Amino acid sequence: MTTLEKPRLRRSEVPAYLLDKHGIPIALATLNKMATTGGGPAMRYAGRIPLYDVEDLDRWAADRLSQPVTSTSGKKVA
Repeated sequence: MTTLEKPRLRRSEVPAYLLDKHGIPIALATLNKMATTGGGPAMRYAGRIPLYDVEDLDRWAADRLSQPVTSTSGKKVA
């Protein structure tokens, strides 16, 4: 079963998933920090192991992406 087929991922699998599925590069260290300071994707625990639902990762990734623009000045695509 590949990372893209699992319903929940371990934190170490999240960076590859976000890059492969959404093209969003994020370091494991950044996810670790977000887990303590906030701002990261929602997670659940199985004992002490943090697990990330794929749907939550997809939602978090969509929220991080801007609307399409046609220039760096931020003009939105019509």
